[in-house]
Amino acid sequence: MTGIASSKAPEPVGRYPHARRVGDLLFLSGVGPRERGSKAIPGVELDAQGRIVSYDIAVQCRSVFQNVRWILEEAGSSWEKIVDVTVFLTNMKDDFPIYNALWAEHFTTDPPCRTTLGIDSLPTPIAIELKVIATL
Repeated sequence: MTGIASSKAPEPVGRYPHARRVGDLLFLSGVGPRERGSKAIPGVELDAQGRIVSYDIAVQCRSVFQNVRWILEEAGSSWEKIVDVTVFLTNMKDDFPIYNALWAEHFTTDPPCRTTLGIDSLPTPIAIELKVIATL
């Protein structure tokens, strides 16, 4: 097994690699929309206590997709080699339709398998996180 750290994706918020290679498979740790080298979260407005005031799920989705692409490419894979995605949304009712439309735009042919879960919260003030498995 080989751990992989991306130089473009946001730094992990804990002690884990961006991805781990096992044979011809690549397993990504949960990827959110944060920006590398910053606490900024695209599409999120926080109050003075760090609580979410408002957020734009479309902006967060695009940022998550970009972060996943960077990790895949730096690990020797690509967006087209994704085979399975687990999606975590903190507001399934409001955000799923937007997420689903953006998914269709980014996977126009032969999309990967996908499971979408509604959860209460994520470790940082984000509304979406992806867990991805890809081939090399």
